[in-house]
Amino acid sequence: MLDGKIVAVVVPAYNEESLIGVVIKTMPDFVDRIVVVNDCSKDKTEEIVKEYIKKDTYEVLELPWKNREMEENFFNKAEIIANKLLDEEDKYYIKHEIVNDNLKDRIVLINNEMNAKVGGGISVGYKWCRDHNVFCTAVMAGDAQMDPDELYDICYPIINEDIDYVKGNRLGHKAARILIPTTRRVGNSILSAMTKISSGYWRISDTQTGYTAISLRALNRIDIYNIYKNYGMPNDMLIKLNIAKCTIKEIAIKPVYNVGEQSKMNIIKVIPKISLLLYLGFWKRIIKKYCFKDFHPIFFFYLMGTGAFGGSLYFFFYIVTRFFRSTKVTDGTYQGFVVMFIASLFCTGLAMWFDMYDNDRLQK
Repeated sequence: MLDGKIVAVVVPAYNEESLIGVVIKTMPDFVDRIVVVNDCSKDKTEEIVKEYIKKDTYEVLELPWKNREMEENFFNKAEIIANKLLDEEDKYYIKHEIVNDNLKDRIVLINNEMNAKVGGGISVGYKWCRDHNVFCTAVMAGDAQMDPDELYDICYPIINEDIDYVKGNRLGHKAARILIPTTRRVGNSILSAMTKISSGYWRISDTQTGYTAISLRALNRIDIYNIYKNYGMPNDMLIKLNIAKCTIKEIAIKPVYNVGEQSKMNIIKVIPKISLLLYLGFWKRIIKKYCFKDFHPIFFFYLMGTGAFGGSLYFFFYIVTRFFRSTKVTDGTYQGFVVMFIASLFCTGLAMWFDMYDNDRLQK
């Protein structure tokens, strides 16, 4: 426990037989549960985790399973309905088996029945922690790329500062340019800039880091089962958290590479997919948060900016086609293009300013 609060760490693992033991052995003592989600590994990851479960002598408190069955009255009707909705969500998770459902084991092994990618694995681990009322749930990859000595700093704001989500930031470290491969660093920077706009958290960076911690309150606010399954999971999480108006904080961490890990991510293939995810997520956030939940001029100005930009594109292509056909273009057409383009810049810029101002209170 950390300052009297239960802490768990979700460890998504796929073919991590050489490093999963390092992650388990170096886990800080204040961690109450290590939830290893074995994502259909083809190596000996499962067997190694089971051996650690057998050998583990760590004494832990039994966790309180969230009881969804209660006698209905005037005061708990809303909670009963919420519990029924959670039960209905269970079918959307990847099918999985909790190998040791003994609540007195510190190490919990969950086997996915099919490969769910990193996001799918984390969502299964999140579900287990939410169902057991874990106050703070961190994520540490099974490839030992996250320094366990930094876990206290990651979890502390959740425990003591009433923060909903904490993420690490490696890009500010002096050694980042040396340790992080150039392709990954450039790709990370591009995606981070796009995620600022898409998520509404304008002061964050290093959006691709997986070293995070989340509060029980935040896990209850978002649709865990609907988390993006692949490497865009951290970006999708930020969008979901912003829609739920969750507070966020960044903690400086060190980049860890060359510990024997094998990267499973192709940055060239990943960027286009995450870019589409961010574009769709942006509009989902704007419509849900600033139209349906609480109408705000942000929605209006983004909509006007997009419409004006579409109008400017229409005039632009009209001018280009007339040029190649050697057909005269009227002054009104040029003026229409200029007016539409300036209007798009003005409306979009104003929407971004409103967006920054409104979300600044969520970033600590």
